Amino acid sequence: QEHLVESGGGLVQPGVSLRLSCAASGKILSFYPMDLGWYRQAPGEQRELVAAITSGGSTNNVDSVKGRFSISKDSAENTSYLQMNSLKPEDTAVYYCNARVRDLQYWGQGTQVTVSS
Repeated sequence: QEHLVESGGGLVQPGVSLRLSCAASGKILSFYPMDLGWYRQAPGEQRELVAAITSGGSTNNVDSVKGRFSISKDSAENTSYLQMNSLKPEDTAVYYCNARVRDLQYWGQGTQVTVSS
């Protein structure tokens, strides 16, 4: 069975950094190339894509986080990372890891990030 497990969330003050991790496991996620993404959902809002990285390594960020967030992956460890710098209160949300293999899609359980002074 496939699993995505996020970690690294927490309560931080504006301006600091956090790094989220997403560990993928399971036969499909361990064997096939996958496109990875980080999404977030704030209270009362729809889930939105924050950053994505393809199996080939191409990355894309949403405009609101460009220059502050970056996505990366360690293929050997089957782990993706979301480095978040200069955090703002509006970055407060539950952050979800996503993996796509062909027509299959998997989600992690989410990790809360709260930015508040």
